[in-house]
This record gives sequence, structure tokens and C-alpha cells, in this order.
Amino acid sequence: MSFTEFQAPANHLIDTVLPVRPAMVDRGSAERLKPGMLDQVISSGSAKAMVLSQRQALVVGDKLWLGDAAPLFETLQAAGGPLTAVYLGRTLAASSVAEQTPIVLFVPTEPVSPGAAGLPADGSWAGFREVAARLGAMDTALFVEASAISNWHATHTHCPQCGTPTEIEAGGWVRRCPRDKSEHYPRTDPAIIVTVVGSDGRLLLGGGGPLDAKNYSTLAGFVEPGESLEQAVVREIGEEVGVRVTACQYLGSQSWPFPASLMLGFTATTDDVEARPDGVEVTRARWFSRAELQAAVLSGEITISTRLSIARSLIEHWYGGVIEDLQQ
Repeated sequence: MSFTEFQAPANHLIDTVLPVRPAMVDRGSAERLKPGMLDQVISSGSAKAMVLSQRQALVVGDKLWLGDAAPLFETLQAAGGPLTAVYLGRTLAASSVAEQTPIVLFVPTEPVSPGAAGLPADGSWAGFREVAARLGAMDTALFVEASAISNWHATHTHCPQCGTPTEIEAGGWVRRCPRDKSEHYPRTDPAIIVTVVGSDGRLLLGGGGPLDAKNYSTLAGFVEPGESLEQAVVREIGEEVGVRVTACQYLGSQSWPFPASLMLGFTATTDDVEARPDGVEVTRARWFSRAELQAAVLSGEITISTRLSIARSLIEHWYGGVIEDLQQ
């Protein structure tokens, strides 16, 4: 059955899930535990490196710039001081980089300008949101992984138990305290993101900020300690829009490492017909039929999440196909 033929039953959860996106890199979780592994990869002559600085990556045109790791490591150290180096993995999918190419991440301590320290003069620093729509699958995967691990390093420089500066091990995936020998691993914060569907098949979307703002999206919130994902769905929807969830179903996930979230997508049903925004996180809430949502987007009356996000995938999963955007 095609998306255009699909119509969600009014009183039942959708019995399909979002498609699984294949991994782009083999992260080598066992390989990176070997002592001296990262130094060997960098000096091998076959490794490529991406550079991330102040949460921005070096981009040339519509691609991440990947340089030869060994000479770049030396020139960046000379220009910007000590580097944080992390093993990202070996490429799996065909792209501009040959398969099985080792990829490492370099994060300079100090900003480095394009054209200096072995960086291309025609490159520019760009955040993920600025360039994600232009990047291919491989570059997107590398950018997301690099952002997640570099954000963790930036915020976990000291041992939480004794305050001693930690040392980087395991290819950049462990920080060890030299004083108490405790090991610390990258963290990910789970958050649920939900399409809420009424008994008549309409979709509830919400938005924050000014009451006259046009942006609408799915509802979301962080999972609290001791909660199951389903309990978080019920609680967050109740808190944000005053709607009681009768059932929910997991559909898929998306890493959103800004700074460290894993978005867990659900669809949920409710018998309620009135939404009561909490006025803090959600200031506006509105029910849409499929025809109403498409018409509102095409007229410019509202905007919905971009195609980069799981929110858009969840909305289009409910819709049963692609929602056309207003052409500017």
C-alpha cells in the first residue's frame, strides 16, 4: 500500500513504524579499546579527519571537508594548541569517501580560520542546522556523531566524584579519572516526541512563544528518572496540553545531539477534544484534519517542522504521505 492510499483508522494506532536508516559508519567499539589505537589510525596515512570548532564543522560547498589526518593533526596542534581527537569509525556506505576509510574528529582548543593550519581557504564554518538540508547521508551521520561526542567532551572535563581533570581514552569514547580511576562514558538524554490523534482522526499540534506565531509541531519532552517511555508520553501530553492519552505506540527515533538528546517518536490516541496549553512550554494548540493541515501549510498560515527532523516524519506518517511546503 502506498502512502497516498493509506488512511489511518480513526480509533486505532497505526500498525507501521518509521523506516530504519542504515548506519553510515562502523564505530568499532571493540577496536577503539586497544591501547594506542587512535594514534595508529591517525598516523596510518589512510585516515581522513573532519574538524569541528565551537559546534561548527568545516564545510566546502555542500560537503563536509575531510582532510588527511596525519599532517592535519600536526598543523592544527601548531596553530590552535592541544586537540581533542576522537575515532568516529570506518565508512560503510558509498560516498565521496571510499568505504572502510577510517574517520577521526579533531576539535581544536582555539578557533582556526579557513586557509590556515592546512584548512582549505574556500571552506567555511557552519552549524548543522545551516547546512543539514544540503548534506548527503554520510556527511549528515558524521556531523551528528561528531557533534554529540564533542558536546560531551566539552561539558565533562572533570571527574564528577572528586573534581580531578579527566583523561581521554578508548579512542575518545571514555574519560578516566587519574585519581580515583573511575570511568565516564558519553551520555544521551532520552526525550519522547509524539503525534496526538483524536477519535475523529485529527492531529493535535502545538507551538511555543508568541500567541500569533505560525510554527506548529509535535509535542515533546524529556523522560524523567524512573519513568518508562510510555509513562513519559502520558505525563508530557497531560502537562503541556491537558489531554489524556488512552494508548501510545513507538514508531522510531532520531539522534538530536544539540546537546545530547535521543528523540523517541510515538503516536498516541485520545478521546479528548479540547486542548489546554500550559502557557509555558506550549502557548498554542490546534487540531487539524489532513486537508486542513495541508491547506494551512500551503497558504502560509502555519509552518511545520522541517524534513530534517523526526517531528516532520511523524506528522507525515499520520498524514499518509508527503506534505507539500509553501514555495517561497
